[in-house]
Amino acid sequence: MPNIKSAIKRVSVTKRKTLRNKMVKSATKTALKRFDTAAAAKTATAEMLSAASAAVDKAAAKGVISKNAANRQKARMARELAKAE
Repeated sequence: MPNIKSAIKRVSVTKRKTLRNKMVKSATKTALKRFDTAAAAKTATAEMLSAASAAVDKAAAKGVISKNAANRQKARMARELAKAE
């Protein structure tokens, strides 16, 4: 445990940010997994794609994942949807 006041504050701020990032990343992974299971069962729809894309975009906007990673994930999902139809 740090002794300096600013270091103590950094620990608490980091803990808060880590918790937020975990929540956002978990929600994103859940949306991706929902879409992937639907795509595997050939029941994926455009609405499911847009919901998963929105979750990915939110994570990118909050800085949890990079913009390029978000675009890559959305492109992969779009390809899966096209293949499923």
